[in-house]
Amino acid sequence: MPRLALTELTLAQFRSHERARLCLDGRPVAIFGPNGAGKTNLLEAVSLLSPGRGLRRAAAEDLARAPGALGWKVGATLTSLYQVHEIETWAEPGGTRQLRIDGKAAAQVALGRIARVLWLVPAMDRLWIEGAEGRRRFLDRITMSFEPAHADAVLAYEKAMRERNRLLRDEGRDMHWYAALEGQMAEAGAVIGANRRAALARLAAAQEGAETAFPAARLALSGPEGADPGAAGDLAGALAAGRGRDMAAGRSLCGPHRADLEAVFAAKGVPARHCSTGEQKALLLSLILANARALAQDFGAPPLLLLDEVAAHLDAARRAALYDELCALGAQAWMTGTGAELFEALGARAQYLDVTDVDGKSTVRETGPSGA
Repeated sequence: MPRLALTELTLAQFRSHERARLCLDGRPVAIFGPNGAGKTNLLEAVSLLSPGRGLRRAAAEDLARAPGALGWKVGATLTSLYQVHEIETWAEPGGTRQLRIDGKAAAQVALGRIARVLWLVPAMDRLWIEGAEGRRRFLDRITMSFEPAHADAVLAYEKAMRERNRLLRDEGRDMHWYAALEGQMAEAGAVIGANRRAALARLAAAQEGAETAFPAARLALSGPEGADPGAAGDLAGALAAGRGRDMAAGRSLCGPHRADLEAVFAAKGVPARHCSTGEQKALLLSLILANARALAQDFGAPPLLLLDEVAAHLDAARRAALYDELCALGAQAWMTGTGAELFEALGARAQYLDVTDVDGKSTVRETGPSGA
């Protein structure tokens, strides 16, 4: 079976890790240790093997180990389908993030062609009860996993919208400039809407066809006019018609940047925001697993999965069910927890890493399933 897995990960001056070198065999990776030891920092390093700013959305300068200001570097050997790639990403003090793939400088979008990385972090446990911005970001990450070029459409839309918002705040009267910016927003917005709808359809199909211990979610886009744009001309017309209202507000009030992701616990017919904390976590895991199953069909191998504090809000039975599904999927899942006992149901199916902190410096030690 084709695989997507790391066989080596090295860190230098990255967050709390002065130096670390992990040798991996493709099995899931269970990482345990006390809070603040540096477990999540390992997941963040892996997340930088995908386009973007990683699971914490950190600026390049914030990734360097302090004190010292020496810059940082992450290296990885990645088996992707039937090829092996050497990846290096780093930043010098005061510089931007750089990337090399197989010894050649590359743009971040190139990472999307050789790897797929999905993650779930504790902050996302409140996804269904907080603001729409986090849900849009969650949906766009899923959408980018299917269509890496979705990031380009989002950037193009946001750039044109910033220019239009500046014009609105300055009470500009150049109708030709408005029309040009609105045309750019409409063109990119139509792509964003189409990509998002396609991603939701893929998730629905992946949930429908799966036997899983995790509840399915019915998903839909909602929001004010233009939140889910169809044809580019429709959004351009709505933006033009709303200039007066938008000028009063000082910002664009319609478009895909106002969309929201709605989720309903399908079996109960209850909106996710009204579900229990455990049910909300189970719904999130269901979507991550559905995303991974769909990607395995598209890409040819399941993605790398980064599941930070994944055992939180899950009882022992549901933890065991999750581990069974991850192993059946064949994904290299990186999971963190405070103790080795949280991963007991994995047994010999995983590698185990014990992370400790001594005087502000993380150390990583490979152990057995019991933590010994």
